[in-house]
Amino acid sequence: MEWWPAYLLLGAIVGFFAGLLGIGGGLIMVPVLTFIFSAQHFPPDRILHLALGTTMAAIIFTSASSLRAHHAHGAVNWGVVKTITPGIIVGTLAGATLVSALSSRILSIVFVVFIYYAATQMLLKVTPKPSRKLPGRVGMFGAGSVIGAISSFVAIGGGLLTVPFLSICNVKLQHAIGTAAAVGFPIAVTGAIGYIVNGMTQLQPLPEYSLGYVYPPALGWVVLASTLTAPLGAKTTHIMQTATLRKIFVVLLYLLGTKMLIGFF
Repeated sequence: MEWWPAYLLLGAIVGFFAGLLGIGGGLIMVPVLTFIFSAQHFPPDRILHLALGTTMAAIIFTSASSLRAHHAHGAVNWGVVKTITPGIIVGTLAGATLVSALSSRILSIVFVVFIYYAATQMLLKVTPKPSRKLPGRVGMFGAGSVIGAISSFVAIGGGLLTVPFLSICNVKLQHAIGTAAAVGFPIAVTGAIGYIVNGMTQLQPLPEYSLGYVYPPALGWVVLASTLTAPLGAKTTHIMQTATLRKIFVVLLYLLGTKMLIGFF
């Protein structure tokens, strides 16, 4: 319980930036949780697994809130959600299962590479040009599988992958963002279940109170704080220039990623 202020502060920061920039908190939450879990002397080779699983569980709550908001504005293409979700579920479970079989060192390299990719994409504001139409059911299943696998592997809601995919397929940007928010919910639910089940099958003992690879004491405080600060971040978007804050966020991602990589070596 003595670590609750750290979890509360992390949740507050994650919620604020999520509301401000419209991004999921996994890119910040995972590296910070690894630092906190390491300070708590959790099993070294399971620290990143616990950080990923706890983050994926937290995304359930943030994605549900985002989904409701976008649905209220009519920005969710439920036809796309219906066709892509089967692939999302299969890919997400596969990604969560693969994670449990890999060492923390390999996972840290993969995660840091993705952080650098996401930070660079945000810095350069890379937006793909529409070039094709949405594929059929088989194509949507394949796309969903890839998005789900990568999302669960690095504990994100999928927006960084779903929005570009839908944009390329000539889906209006507002609808791409809203649909990505809806797709993020099955990713989070399926991913959290995968991390719980795979963590419970491990023979190595995990920290007390752990639910597989999800650590509820951290989850509760993070979700509580992020729920309170996300609306503040959303309001700040309308009263401040977000360009500077976006750059600060990008720098923070680079620093967290680099520190995480150095820490595991």
